[in-house]
Amino acid sequence: MSSDEAPLLPVDNATRLSKKTPRWQTHLAVMIGPLLASFLFVYYAYATLLPREHLELRDAVTSVLGVSPEVQLSWAMYSPYFPAALYQPPPANCKINQVHILQRHGARFPTSGAAVRIIAAINKLQAAEDYKDPMLTFVKDYKYSLGQDDLVPLGASQSAASAREAFKRYSSIVSADNLPFVRASSSSRVVASATNWTEGFAAASAHRLRPVLSVVLSEAGNDTLDDNMCPSAGDGSLQTSQWLATFAPPMTARLNAGAPGANLTDTDTYNLLSLCAFETVANGKRSPFCGVYQELDAESAFAYNGDLDKYYGTGYGQPLGPVQGVGFINELLARLTSQPVRDHTQTNRTLDSSPVTFPLNRTLYADFSHDNQMVAIFSAMGLFRQPAPLDPTKPDPHRTWRVQRIVPFSGRMVVERMECVGEASGQHVRVLVNDAVQPLEFCRANEHGLCTLGAFVSSQGYARNDGEGDFEKCFA
Repeated sequence: MSSDEAPLLPVDNATRLSKKTPRWQTHLAVMIGPLLASFLFVYYAYATLLPREHLELRDAVTSVLGVSPEVQLSWAMYSPYFPAALYQPPPANCKINQVHILQRHGARFPTSGAAVRIIAAINKLQAAEDYKDPMLTFVKDYKYSLGQDDLVPLGASQSAASAREAFKRYSSIVSADNLPFVRASSSSRVVASATNWTEGFAAASAHRLRPVLSVVLSEAGNDTLDDNMCPSAGDGSLQTSQWLATFAPPMTARLNAGAPGANLTDTDTYNLLSLCAFETVANGKRSPFCGVYQELDAESAFAYNGDLDKYYGTGYGQPLGPVQGVGFINELLARLTSQPVRDHTQTNRTLDSSPVTFPLNRTLYADFSHDNQMVAIFSAMGLFRQPAPLDPTKPDPHRTWRVQRIVPFSGRMVVERMECVGEASGQHVRVLVNDAVQPLEFCRANEHGLCTLGAFVSSQGYARNDGEGDFEKCFA
């Protein structure tokens, strides 16, 4: 596929696409985003008041809805956003001069495919002759009412909250003449997340600064914000199936014993468990399926399923996973160094060669994407490497590959470029994922997580070499 085949959706089309989404998705965030963000899940203000040594993941969310923090944090890629660490300002001798935000869309309904599987499992459960297990008594009168694919109110508020956070931290490097440059992949939930972010940023500035969504990358063509350009890549279904066969049979047996005639499979069990997350984030209150989830002690098993799905989907466990993030890395390097993009993989060379659609002189960039693509980008960069591949039947309790820390709903990577003075003078870079400073061993980061800009660029040889032959394998 030629890098010139994917045209930009024109800016007026970008606006038109955002208008196709319900108005609450793009305006509810600004109107009641602060209430939702604090009252529902994201207990960020509380977390940031805690001394660093007392901050744990459970401190970043609230159980006000009757869903414990431990349960919320077990939902993997369906977990609501939370800071994985307290944000640490850069060293006093360093001043941030450029910021790059890569962010996942906010909380959403199940995808269309997942919805089909969930409804099939519910129908089987409701076809049972009787309900003998107390945890299933609600099923007889239960009604499924979730939508598909689009953002939910919490998801709308998450992007606006992120924008307020970005404005608070980085407003000193932007101005009316130097606004954030914003792009999004063309999925409606990603576009809506981007426009919620721009509106949230404008509101945070008392509407003095009004960034807009400038580029929407079509998912039908070359798109560095979506994993759509490697048809030969596999997925994590083999490994998640192995894990399902390991943890689910006792759960399925109990469900079938408690609902004679349902004849549920292990796959049905997983889909029913997922309702704890989907319904809770969609409805703003605890799903009745969370009772089943907790009664079956599903937390660690469900979380590890997400870890395997991403690790073997577009992460290090997928031979053609990291290469899907190469194009974005090369765009990042171009922006960091103010040099033209050098890439022969996913980038659209027409767009990336234009100062209108790919400016190199901005100080704040925000790109909106999907979890699978972000995992590919993290893996291409070298983040979250594991000492050994994840075992599909035996989780390593010491692993650092935990999806709720990597790509929760509205999860984000921030790359900060800064100028330092003193002994270590010059341009430096650090990378944060959900506010946790990454160690960047691959470019010999110091105790503050800082690499020199030159060392960081040099460390990205895999991307700079177009995936070292892996991109061609995508079409073999």
